[in-house]
Amino acid sequence: MSTQDRYGRRRSLPRSPRSRAARLVAAAGALAVTLTAGLATPLDPAPRRAQAAPADKVLTVAVAQSVDSLSPFLAVRLVSTSILRLTYEYLTDYDPADAHPVPGLATSWAPSADKLTWTYTIRSDAKWSDGQRVTAQDAAWTFNKMMTDEAAATANGSFVTNFREVTAPSPTKLVIELKKPQATMTALDVPIVPRHIWEKVTDFSKFTNDKTFPVVGDGPFVLSDYRPDSYVRLKANKTFWRGAPKFDELVFKYYKDQDAAVAALRKGEVSFVAGSPSLTPAQAASLKGEKNVRVNDAPGRRFYALATNPGARAKNGEKFGDGDPSLLDQRVRNALFMAVDRKAIVDKVFQGHAVEGQGYVPPRFAGYFWKPSASQELAYDPAKAAQLLDQAGYKKNSDGKRVGKDGKPLNYRVLCHATDPNDKAVGQYLKEWWGELGIGMRLDCLDNVTDPWLAGKYDLAFDGWSVNPDPDFVLSIHTCAALPAAPKDTGATDNFICDKTYDDLYARQLAEYDSAKRATLVKQAESRLYDLGYMNVMAYPNAVEAYRTDQIKSITTMPKAAGNIYGQDGYWSWWSAVPADDSGSSGGGGSTGIVIGVVAGVVVLAGAGLLLASRRRATADDRE
Repeated sequence: MSTQDRYGRRRSLPRSPRSRAARLVAAAGALAVTLTAGLATPLDPAPRRAQAAPADKVLTVAVAQSVDSLSPFLAVRLVSTSILRLTYEYLTDYDPADAHPVPGLATSWAPSADKLTWTYTIRSDAKWSDGQRVTAQDAAWTFNKMMTDEAAATANGSFVTNFREVTAPSPTKLVIELKKPQATMTALDVPIVPRHIWEKVTDFSKFTNDKTFPVVGDGPFVLSDYRPDSYVRLKANKTFWRGAPKFDELVFKYYKDQDAAVAALRKGEVSFVAGSPSLTPAQAASLKGEKNVRVNDAPGRRFYALATNPGARAKNGEKFGDGDPSLLDQRVRNALFMAVDRKAIVDKVFQGHAVEGQGYVPPRFAGYFWKPSASQELAYDPAKAAQLLDQAGYKKNSDGKRVGKDGKPLNYRVLCHATDPNDKAVGQYLKEWWGELGIGMRLDCLDNVTDPWLAGKYDLAFDGWSVNPDPDFVLSIHTCAALPAAPKDTGATDNFICDKTYDDLYARQLAEYDSAKRATLVKQAESRLYDLGYMNVMAYPNAVEAYRTDQIKSITTMPKAAGNIYGQDGYWSWWSAVPADDSGSSGGGGSTGIVIGVVAGVVVLAGAGLLLASRRRATADDRE
């Protein structure tokens, strides 16, 4: 699981869909960069006597998404996968400069001549936070559990479906044998867990990893406390093999109201504001020029899309849900999207802090970025959209309403995230644009969009994922293999799409080691997804976030030149963050950190996170 999370699920991401479905956390009270001796706070209600030792340096991150699960086998929301990325190491990491694979838990790796056997050397200097050594047996057990337990494969099962056998001949040697070549072997975004802890779990579908603290991990931080819909607290892992973080504690604090989170930053009650997943243009503008506050506005790794219910179904062929049957007609789906003015969304909703959507992978990942040809593009054209609806048999009646042969008017329900102001704003434009076509629309803004989404009880929904440097994960969530086994089960699917042509392209790209040839296949898969019309990417939003320079002296963005801080493909930002005042006091310290310029007109987006509490399905804000 990466930080795609769905608004992002893991991999990092994905919306960034899947974003799969589902959201965050953090400290329950106002926490400044330090907790002074003798001060009672919501996180530490008992006043303490003053001590000579300096107070811990605490970095508090305000987030607008709640945690779906703290189990790395289930979590898909961006906030959850971001936290777990700090708790457990992967075999490899992504370099913060250009995202090429670098050593993580594995110090080196090599394939056999036929590319069917991969051997990883596991570092000998890594320890679990309870003092036990991390070994190749831990990694082998993690992968084997995902291969044999369907529940354990909920979040990241796509990475192991092609594994034939995983063994650990020695504490430092991991061997993975494949059924056929797999191009993602240096980008396995799967958290490795301690076998001696997790082998005691009896039901992976119900174990949420949030009852016993501290949680045993081997990442840069140790998960030390959690209160649902309130906060998640992590302490620095002083024995982390790459070096201990500079902050003693990291707290993710959940704000349902994003304006309240911005106000907390302005008052110094939090160190950083991530937004939902980004700040609105108005919020960012209000912070620019504010003393001791820096706004980071740069290309992100997410996409912002409109998903259409393709008719929810399970692998066993059983259909469920109540999606409007008119949406099974590609002409209707295309008409809806051709009535969407993407330029207006970028200009009026994002106010220039995004670029118009095209393919499924954001432009930030240039090698895989695809856009339709002029003849293929579903460009903004209300007149042509009306013609398509006429051709599909949905003509206007005397009242100007589009009706089918049964005389029933077209009236769609659109799922939206109650905490995302962009969903609400875009929703109003959709209501206007589709209304001009004679189509009715109801905006269903909910705190929990996961349940109706998993049940297939929606017509359209705002979706989005954080996309990883390797796009395999966000591509995998649209395969037939990602569907739930039965309606009562939870699959890895983002939107119940199942198309044999797409599946073939997905399988071919996964087995292609030649980077240029693989990129071509990925783009062909994106093209097919675009033509199906079930996933319409409207924009690639910038990563717009802010932090206090009197609390954070410097912090690494990804990419380093101009990138995001929250929801990275790794732990670089929070691991590298340097406190502004080494003495532990909350004041002082000008900005001497990385200068993050505003990159206008460049692409963004990604979490989701990137978005499934124990279920993979969520949407824009829910994944990851």
